[in-house]
Amino acid sequence: MTFESAATYLLSIFLFAITPGPGVFALIATGVNAGFRRCLPLAAGMAISDVLYLLLATFGLATLAEHWGEFFGVVRIMGALYLFYLGWKLWTSPTQSDEMAAPGVSSSFLAGAMQGFLISASNPKVILFYIAFLPTFIDLDRLGGSSLTLLVGLTVIGLSGGLGLVAASAARARRVFRSSRAQRRLNRGAGSLMIGAGVLLAAKS
Repeated sequence: MTFESAATYLLSIFLFAITPGPGVFALIATGVNAGFRRCLPLAAGMAISDVLYLLLATFGLATLAEHWGEFFGVVRIMGALYLFYLGWKLWTSPTQSDEMAAPGVSSSFLAGAMQGFLISASNPKVILFYIAFLPTFIDLDRLGGSSLTLLVGLTVIGLSGGLGLVAASAARARRVFRSSRAQRRLNRGAGSLMIGAGVLLAAKS
């Protein structure tokens, strides 16, 4: 991988991370409802899922997707139902202080990471990205250990920058709204985002 292709891939991963989709909507909903710190485990889970798909892509993800299409479809529907559940919890939640955890958003880092992993792993956009986009940067058949390590590192950096920017922007918007009425509107807006992300995910083929 040349320097130019590495830089282009890093920029592409960053843009991919901030592109609207179920994962971004989930981060925005969490950020405006519970603040930046609650977004960190969610973003970590998403990054782990992407790295897993990256590794699978080097071992024939396209073939897996072709023969395991029904399995990926089930995972997608499960992810959509999970987003519906989180959206409903946020929509019906009472107002709360910054110190309290958002409804449906676990205060445990591991549980939050699992939530992020499930949301990202069930998103067909992520799978298609690594099937169709990754081979334009590197010949996967000739991928060595050092090149794969570099690719994983670039993926983590790009995703961390993009997802961190989304989370920080959402958390900044939260600080503007302090009253109970504003927080209730934020909860319902965040819940609507979650439900919308679930609809988007369920509608994808």
